[in-house]
Amino acid sequence: MNSEPWVTAIDVARHLGVVKDTVYRWRERKGLPAHKIGRLWKFQLSEVDEWVRAGGADENTEYRSEQK
Repeated sequence: MNSEPWVTAIDVARHLGVVKDTVYRWRERKGLPAHKIGRLWKFQLSEVDEWVRAGGADENTEYRSEQK
């Protein structure tokens, strides 16, 4: 079982050195991994870091997420 804590968009923004709106924009447009829990979006930093290392935050990357 994964015991990694779920974090908020604000936590992700602090971790990556960006503003919260950028986190939500990346989730919507570039496929930043996120999980909807109730009405809130939650993240795991290990997934976020893997996404960044794979080039997900690259300015030239465009992605349309099918997540709801």
